[in-house]
Amino acid sequence: MTTAKSTDQGIWQTFVESPPAVKAVLAGVFVNKVGGFLNIFLVLFLTSQGYSAGQAATALGVYGVGNVIGVLVGGALADRLGARNSTVLSMGGAALLTAALLYLPDYALLVAAVALLGAVSQIYRPASATLLSELTPDDRQVMVFAMYRFGLNLGTTAAPLIGFGLYQLGGDDYTLLFWGEAVVAAAYALVAFRVLPAKTGEKGAAAAEAPAGSYTDVLRDRRYLVYLAATFFNAVVYVQYLSTLPLDVQASGVPIFWYTLAVALNGGAVILFELVVTKKTQHMRPKLVVGVAYALVGIGVAVYALPLGPAVIVAGTLIWTLGEIIGGPVVFAYPGMAGPAHLKGRYIGSFQFVYGLGAAVGPVLGGFLFLQLGHGAWPVLAVFGLAAAVAGYVATRDRAEVRDGG
Repeated sequence: MTTAKSTDQGIWQTFVESPPAVKAVLAGVFVNKVGGFLNIFLVLFLTSQGYSAGQAATALGVYGVGNVIGVLVGGALADRLGARNSTVLSMGGAALLTAALLYLPDYALLVAAVALLGAVSQIYRPASATLLSELTPDDRQVMVFAMYRFGLNLGTTAAPLIGFGLYQLGGDDYTLLFWGEAVVAAAYALVAFRVLPAKTGEKGAAAAEAPAGSYTDVLRDRRYLVYLAATFFNAVVYVQYLSTLPLDVQASGVPIFWYTLAVALNGGAVILFELVVTKKTQHMRPKLVVGVAYALVGIGVAVYALPLGPAVIVAGTLIWTLGEIIGGPVVFAYPGMAGPAHLKGRYIGSFQFVYGLGAAVGPVLGGFLFLQLGHGAWPVLAVFGLAAAVAGYVATRDRAEVRDGG
């Protein structure tokens, strides 16, 4: 039973009292995101090498496909090899492949290496999330995953600036940038080998004694499949601020300043407030948090359906940003609590796969709707968002149901 003392843990105390492996994973998430220059600079690198814009865009698409496949593979490897071995394999392989991109002689080899790198670089994600879930008491799961997301968001914000700094430091050349990313990945592989445990104590032993599982077992959990469907539709709607919104801003003649301001407000608000808000939401019913969060994302997108102007852009963005702040940590923590111990990696891997798939499908779907309906695309996307809210509320088990296996 959760005690009052344990449920009142603050952000700093939760971090200080976490095992060294948890601290290493949280730091590693930030370091890896800070070193994640490749997807930002890949197109520019390839065009600088004389490849066409179409070839560069194709390579970026292949990299994205590799990312999606990598999290599925990572979920399986996290259960079979453990978090340490999976992370070392992922980061070590990413280091070698990133450096190799500088020296491959033709496009076919480059695309093959980019696809493999996209997959290998993502294997660590389910492994790290699985380890966090296994080593963290149930009453601290949401707060720890809020820290996990904080590292992701902070690293994502810093990566373009650091990457551009390395590019300029290298004399407007990509060699130092790519080698810098390779060194970061190799360094974390070494840290993971030294710090992360090969097994995770009682939970790991329980998983080892359980029958071997597969993603087929995840597919049998119909309620969790509904949760994954809600995740997919929410991701499709969420990503529209990066794809359909700038198209609509441009078509409406609104100064681009207001779009960039809205994006900056989103990033800043999530970094500044998500951890603080999570001190409250970690004690609330998970299904209520997920339902409200997804509903706010849908409502924020619905606001964009109003005549587009600066106030509409900022207001809509702040509404769905509030949903992200309220629900992000709970949404990310829930897959690790939803399934049995021996399938934890696959539950987390399937969540990350579906989320990535939604983020990949979203721009295509949003672009199609915008071409067909113009500004009228927003009400349709809002319906997807509200459907995700209903499905998320219905599918998410409360803590008592999770403990009882309900």
